[in-house]
Amino acid sequence: MPDEPHRVVLTGDGPVLVDGPVDVELPDGSRVRSERPVTALCVCRRSRRYPFCDTSHRTRVRPGREEEA
Repeated sequence: MPDEPHRVVLTGDGPVLVDGPVDVELPDGSRVRSERPVTALCVCRRSRRYPFCDTSHRTRVRPGREEEA
């Protein structure tokens, strides 16, 4: 039985969501594994847990948007 493809979801303002478990290869060649059913991968590079998202993107101020009081 062939493996089913993994689902990857590109979110508008946040991480890339990947159906897991997943092995992630970093630019330096090292690898990290997530056993979670869905893994959130950081694309903003603000995460302290990079390559995994820690929601640091939520504090990002976007040009052209006023901060709500």
